[in-house]
Amino acid sequence: MNAWRKWLTASLILSTLTIGCGVKEEHSPQAAGASKPETQITKNGEITVYTALEDDLIQSYLTSFKAKYPQTKVNIVRDSTGVITAKLLAEKENPVADVVWGTAATSLLVLDQAGLLEGYSPQGVERILPEFKDAGRPEKWVGIDAWETAFVVNTKELEKKNLPVPRSYEDLLKPEYQGMIVMPHPASSGTGYLDVAGWLQLMGTDKAWSYMDKLHQNIAIYTHSGSKPAKMAAAGEYAIGISFGYRGIQEKKKGAPLEVVFPAEGSGWDVEANALVKKKDIKPESKLFLDWAISEEAMKEYNKNYAILAVKNEGGAIPEGYTKNPLEQLIKYDLNRSAKERESILAEWEKRYSTKAEAKK
Repeated sequence: MNAWRKWLTASLILSTLTIGCGVKEEHSPQAAGASKPETQITKNGEITVYTALEDDLIQSYLTSFKAKYPQTKVNIVRDSTGVITAKLLAEKENPVADVVWGTAATSLLVLDQAGLLEGYSPQGVERILPEFKDAGRPEKWVGIDAWETAFVVNTKELEKKNLPVPRSYEDLLKPEYQGMIVMPHPASSGTGYLDVAGWLQLMGTDKAWSYMDKLHQNIAIYTHSGSKPAKMAAAGEYAIGISFGYRGIQEKKKGAPLEVVFPAEGSGWDVEANALVKKKDIKPESKLFLDWAISEEAMKEYNKNYAILAVKNEGGAIPEGYTKNPLEQLIKYDLNRSAKERESILAEWEKRYSTKAEAKK
């Protein structure tokens, strides 16, 4: 284990220990990682799943679940991370969702602080690396993969203006890029929030806000979706989209004249994670879904699109388009701090930059 991985493990374990300090250690066979009998489900079970996973991935991911449990109806409610988080908080007294799937761990930490999550150790949770799950037992959240900041650059558009491809955060401040950059809004997009929180941790508070003040001069619009900047760059609407690796790579595969750049200083990141919503009647199908969501079959599907998985990836391929050592690309980032500071960070960001926010539909 290299120095960075040791740091990452220690940092995230401390984060989850801090957030989960109210969770008692459970000594049942399940909590000890022993196998448990398969959950019994009803003949016509139905669950509602809130997710921030990409639209084009959800159905392919669900294929193996539907094949194994055809009697269970899964109602998917999909939106950006910030919208999903706000929706769950608003529904606290009368929760609609049964499960949260593939939503930022920093948001799940916020939901846990608000008392919205029920602890559950899904089948196979012992396979999940410690830094990708809650340290308490039963776990309040369990990760599946990680995603990271990337610039999605339309090389054709830059060539028209005889401009170079930006390689670093500092490059984005060059005056020649004024009005050519789009970025996700951190209040509605998990990608936007990991950008802002990542800069604060990477640069320090004062320097990061100073950096964002300068970057704001070059921003054309802040979108409500983390993937939209990549799509806009692919379409040639804007030359540079601050987005995330997967979406840029997919747009390039479709034939768009793009280069996906992982910034020289390192990428901000977060964990896509799952959780059980606390409610009076927890359906057995909800737990079965969470068992499946970290199963070997599901992990193989996640690995087709994401380079960093929550399980030890022995022999797993790094999808085309990512760096050779994706873990080394990630900045040092404290999930606990990011979750605790979320409200104050978003308030400050809104005060400074909301004039360029995309109009809500």
